[in-house]
Amino acid sequence: MNSHSPIRIAIAGGHGQIALHLERRLTAAGHHCTAIIRNPDQADDVRAAGAEPVVLDLEKANVDELAATLTGHDVVVFAAGAGPSSGAQRKATVDRDGAILLANAATQAGIQRYVMISAMAADEGDPESDDIFQIYLVAKGDADRAVRESGLDWTIVRPGRLTDDEPTGLVDAGEAVERAAISRADVAAVLVAVIEGVATIGATFEVVAGSTPIDDAVNALG
Repeated sequence: MNSHSPIRIAIAGGHGQIALHLERRLTAAGHHCTAIIRNPDQADDVRAAGAEPVVLDLEKANVDELAATLTGHDVVVFAAGAGPSSGAQRKATVDRDGAILLANAATQAGIQRYVMISAMAADEGDPESDDIFQIYLVAKGDADRAVRESGLDWTIVRPGRLTDDEPTGLVDAGEAVERAAISRADVAAVLVAVIEGVATIGATFEVVAGSTPIDDAVNALG
């Protein structure tokens, strides 16, 4: 039996691999998920994960359109990303501008809670580099800073190298941890703990596979 009151969560990038894990876990815990997706062909996948699909392209939507979709939710999660094969321009328009659009729309919709899926070393990107990974880190770092300045109750989660391994339920989390991998399923479990609690409001933390049960690791961040 879920001890938490049902929460309504809107997930931008609702067809991402972490997002699909997150939707399954949240709906299994009795919460309601709206998956914001760009491609209508993805709707069946998010329904299968327990979420309600809404088709809206973050690169084309304005604040009013996104705010209308978010109205009535309690939490927004930014899980969108341009993807590893995308060019520099989409790192800016999705990874940076999409996250900022979500923060602005959440504010307009009266939603205070914002959870960001970021990346380790997002504050260390080299703005002078034309390396695509450095461009990605700069975009994520810019987005994180904008979210911190948004006035929202934010949490920024920075996982290590992502894998499709089975979840262990054990992590190391902190302001800075040794670089390592973590399964997408365990990242989703961390996000559930973040969403259901208040310990990480105002926290930016890194998380990798480790030895501490997820709820304990998240609660210790408060």
